[in-house]
Amino acid sequence: MFPFAEQHVSSALTGMLNGATPLFVAVVASVIARRLPSRGIVAGLLVGFTGAILMGLPGFEGSAGSRTGILLILAALMSYGVALNIARPLQQRNGALPVIWRALGVGLVLTAPLGILDVMQAHWSTRPVLALAALGALGTGVANVLLATAAGRMGATRASGTTFLMPVVALLLGVLIRDERVSALSIVGVGVCLAGAWLLRRAQAAPGLAGTTHLRQGDGGSSVAHLRCAKEESPA
Repeated sequence: MFPFAEQHVSSALTGMLNGATPLFVAVVASVIARRLPSRGIVAGLLVGFTGAILMGLPGFEGSAGSRTGILLILAALMSYGVALNIARPLQQRNGALPVIWRALGVGLVLTAPLGILDVMQAHWSTRPVLALAALGALGTGVANVLLATAAGRMGATRASGTTFLMPVVALLLGVLIRDERVSALSIVGVGVCLAGAWLLRRAQAAPGLAGTTHLRQGDGGSSVAHLRCAKEESPA
């Protein structure tokens, strides 16, 4: 969804909105745990989503294409929230590489029909090919393996905390290298979103939030694996 979204919005705004990933991960974790989040977590989510709204608001005031791009980004972030929470038990059971290469294989099958005609008709040159190879090998391959490993070892929400770096990096690269224009309201939204994420992490670090979940494996429930839930996976 990100490639389609970036046809309508700047890369800087895309990266800044990506900083809201931990908020979506925390929401999905609460749904999976079937528990209402604590007051501290609710406060962090409210502040964080307020920041996300501030970041995207200038785009909604623009063209219909900008609104479409922002909605696609939000849908992608919700997908990240689901994926990281699913990745944790799968990584613990199977390891990061088996999980990632199967997920990427499914993604290839699902997305290939959308771009195969453009690939066949495109005129390739060296620099775009190298850039695409680097994006695939590093941004998709290596990054996803590391993120799945981190999710299995530290929990989905804590692992997604690395996305806190994205808004700053995306803003700097977009403005300094691509000469993109970013509204002051979106920059304020970045700060508000990061403040919400900090409140969220602080609330999740509070004692008494650990729990145990049971993952049934195999057909017919032949075995049960007991997985310790990280604090952020089972918010009180």
